[in-house]
Amino acid sequence: MKYYIIAGEASGDLHASNLMRALKEQDPKADFRFFGGDLMAAQGGICVKHYREMAYMGFLPVLLHLRTIYSNMRFCKEDVLGYDPDVLILVDYPGFNLSIAQYVKKHSLIPVYYYISPKIWAWKEYRIRNIKRDVDRLFSILPFEVGFYKKHNYKIDYVGNPCVDAVSRFLSSYKETQEEFILKNELDERPIIALLAGSRRQEIADNLPKMLVAASAFPDYQLVLAGAPGIEDAYYAPYLRVRKFSIVSGQTYALLRHASTALVTSGTATLETALFDVPQVVCYSMKAGRLMSLLRKFVLKVPFVSLVNLIAGREVVKELVAGDMTVANLKEELARILSNKHCRREMHEGYAAVRHALGKPGASERTACLIHESLRQ
Repeated sequence: MKYYIIAGEASGDLHASNLMRALKEQDPKADFRFFGGDLMAAQGGICVKHYREMAYMGFLPVLLHLRTIYSNMRFCKEDVLGYDPDVLILVDYPGFNLSIAQYVKKHSLIPVYYYISPKIWAWKEYRIRNIKRDVDRLFSILPFEVGFYKKHNYKIDYVGNPCVDAVSRFLSSYKETQEEFILKNELDERPIIALLAGSRRQEIADNLPKMLVAASAFPDYQLVLAGAPGIEDAYYAPYLRVRKFSIVSGQTYALLRHASTALVTSGTATLETALFDVPQVVCYSMKAGRLMSLLRKFVLKVPFVSLVNLIAGREVVKELVAGDMTVANLKEELARILSNKHCRREMHEGYAAVRHALGKPGASERTACLIHESLRQ
């Protein structure tokens, strides 16, 4: 069968690549064409456009690149219809993907499936109309989404979470000791504070400086940054001239395996950090932070921003978002989780509850099986 897949950022590339691998097990003759990244390309098929050409974040960057964004959309719509796949599989990235879904449903009979639901439960709930109209089947990776969509009379399939798969697969095969990791990356013997500053340039620019200032207040620890996919080490050079830290690229899971604690920009990385059982502070800085903190009360429909807390249904990890994301607050919370054993124990217990709610590994395999079965029928 022919599969057209659209993933517009690094996390989507990871999860889509795992889905592609699982689809090949179900369908050895699977033919792929996709918008995605290097991990998807490693599974075979034709990469039409790399997500690096699409990942614009924030009002101003989006505004400045509107012509490119609309050009990518037009090209993608025409390319999907020209390829005429047996199914179009959309992976997160809602602003782009929901537009593609609407066009494809209007101009063809190609079934549209969505893997990793848009986070409309957090904001833009009105998009449920588009999903009910344009998406034939939705595969959810977050257990609390089932109730949300049921409220809107739209049946979805909870398939488990691909982060569980990825982390479990990594831990089962990773044999590198702490000493070997330190030696390979030219680190020192101090325990590690991992810095996960985001996958986009704007996220990094907004969050990394405050992370570095706050974490540098703990000289008994070394600071190690997880280099983001698609971001060259040279991009971090200006920050290195101000604060001392190390960079490890392509080794985020290994870094988390050996970290004592972590400062994590809100997103999928917060959940991955929890699955590695590493105590963390969730960070999300943005321009006009105080104003955004006020607007958050009116815009967001959920009490938390991190997946860890949303899945647990309570505050397991501290969220420092918008106006709360200050160096002083970061230092205070970092000191608490580094020195307070009771705090760390409570966080570990919360992580255990999250793992239980997510269920066992196998999200990619379950999704691939459901997709293949439905297409055969």
